[in-house]
Amino acid sequence: MSFFGFGQSAEVDIVLNDAETRKKAEHKTEDGKKDKYFLFYDGETVSGKVNVTLKNPGKRLEHYGIKIEFIGQIELYYDRGNHHEFVSLVKDLARPGELSHSQSFDFEFTHVEKPYETYTGQNVKLRYFLRATISRRLNDVSKEMDIVVHTLSTYPELNSSIKMEVGIEDCLHIEFEYNKSKYHLKDVIVGKIYFLLVRIKIKHMEIDIIKRETTGTGPSVYHENDTIAKYEIMDGAPVRGESIPIRLFLAGYEMTPTMRDINKKFSVRYYLNLVLIDEEERRYFKQQEITLWRKGDIVRRSMSQQATIASQRFEGSDRSSSEKVPEPKEEKEDSS
Repeated sequence: MSFFGFGQSAEVDIVLNDAETRKKAEHKTEDGKKDKYFLFYDGETVSGKVNVTLKNPGKRLEHYGIKIEFIGQIELYYDRGNHHEFVSLVKDLARPGELSHSQSFDFEFTHVEKPYETYTGQNVKLRYFLRATISRRLNDVSKEMDIVVHTLSTYPELNSSIKMEVGIEDCLHIEFEYNKSKYHLKDVIVGKIYFLLVRIKIKHMEIDIIKRETTGTGPSVYHENDTIAKYEIMDGAPVRGESIPIRLFLAGYEMTPTMRDINKKFSVRYYLNLVLIDEEERRYFKQQEITLWRKGDIVRRSMSQQATIASQRFEGSDRSSSEKVPEPKEEKEDSS
């Protein structure tokens, strides 16, 4: 920006090298609107160009340096302005000096660790972004670009079924069973409910998926419950000996993987809530936590392999030009 209309001003823009081919993912912002952002995974390289465009041809732009940062941060809404950064990388693109014409600067953050999934909740926001800055005497010129990070998991080795009972002495005894306790985000919950004793008139039965977001620690803990889905499984009065099947498809609901104690700042957990309502509008319920994970068709190199690739690139001057270092394969998210 110019001061009182004098001097040079500039615009900054960030362009990713693979912007035309990289997949985008929808993400809900703080105001509830959905937008699409470039999608990345843990360990992927982030590279591109910072374009500096001078607005007044023929005039020079004095600056105290040009840099780009890759930042991962958590913001708690009850503590706004106090950002907790868990990733902070900086690349200096130009030393203090002058720009006489528009210019582009290449950058690369190699095999960046992105340990957590992007998340926007009721009381907390976890975001990743690039920020390019031209440092100036009066006011800096900067531009930010948000990206979305998804965390992928492999199939859990131990995935036992869930068996529970709901009972009121001499009035009601119900057993229900779900096929497993850990589900990927596009999975199907399969289960069955058995009525062993029914001496009250049940009018309605449903299963709710509840998301519980927990932020803060100690005395300053905040819990927010959000009902993600309501699935009616029965309307009317069952009798003893009947059973009701359950098939609940998760793909139609907006959910994240389960997040436990993320950077010691927040957690996101999911629960199946079985609700029975009798003809006198009394409610009986039983709640069970389930674990959600994001299924991915992962082709990932180990960190030792990535380190080998980095060292080979560093020692590239000692190699013959015919020897090519293999590029790491891209991680893909399974659509099934």
